Amino acid sequence: MAFSTVAVVGVGLIGGSFALALRKAGFTGRILGVSSPPAVRAALEKGVIDEAKPLEEALREADLVYLAQTIERIIETLKIADRFLKPGALVTDAGSTKAEIAAAGAACIRRGRFLGGHPMAGKETRGVEQAEADLFAGRTYVLTPQSPQDLESPAAAEFVDWIRRIGARPVFLDPVEHDRIVSWTSHLPQLASTALAGAVARALERGEEAQIAGPGLRDMTRLAMSSYEVWRDILATNRQHILEALEAYICELEQLRRGLERSDLSSEFAAGAEFAARLRAKPPGDLA
Repeated sequence: MAFSTVAVVGVGLIGGSFALALRKAGFTGRILGVSSPPAVRAALEKGVIDEAKPLEEALREADLVYLAQTIERIIETLKIADRFLKPGALVTDAGSTKAEIAAAGAACIRRGRFLGGHPMAGKETRGVEQAEADLFAGRTYVLTPQSPQDLESPAAAEFVDWIRRIGARPVFLDPVEHDRIVSWTSHLPQLASTALAGAVARALERGEEAQIAGPGLRDMTRLAMSSYEVWRDILATNRQHILEALEAYICELEQLRRGLERSDLSSEFAAGAEFAARLRAKPPGDLA
């Protein structure tokens, strides 16, 4: 099997970047876009997609369906997709949590196959205007099969090949394990950045005071610019893992406060520096 038509459902930053990456990697088939009228208009103007289609038509024509919506919308699409799906098509997604999506895919997709995915790439900004062909290059791309059979179809093998061709590194994880890991590596950093920005904003109510800062504050609050519209579903579908990570982080902050009270933070600084060095020794987005 060779994909001749790809449908990108949700033509924003991730969906648009996937389409551009496919094209740059040599995909010569059609790329259909399913999204809001402004989004598909912008995608057509930028050359991200070849044609805009309603969801039902795109599902009937596509060999690969790439769901790049919010998590709630992905689950809603999975619930209605099978009745329109081209037999044998592969459905995948780019949602940031996987357990609920994988369960919906397993329950709802019958005419084709479902294989969950999560590219460890993105930006704080949204929209197809921000899409880049190299967004996934050098990044980990997590795939979450629920059984070995999910990877055995020709369509799944071809999709994994395209992931490698766009420059990403496929990593295979159980959906629940994926959610546990990203609660630490993605979701906790977002909440920590949001909290830091909020604390500084309240402490320095006069905006000009924040200009008395080095690059550290800018670096630490970069994620705070992320949209809650995107994060709402992520937090709702991974709540328990995130609560556990937050509790551990709060305990770590308490330990820092106790160390500051006794004027000794040497062990905390050493442990933090060791992890930061190990993190930077790996390629960006590498979970291996």
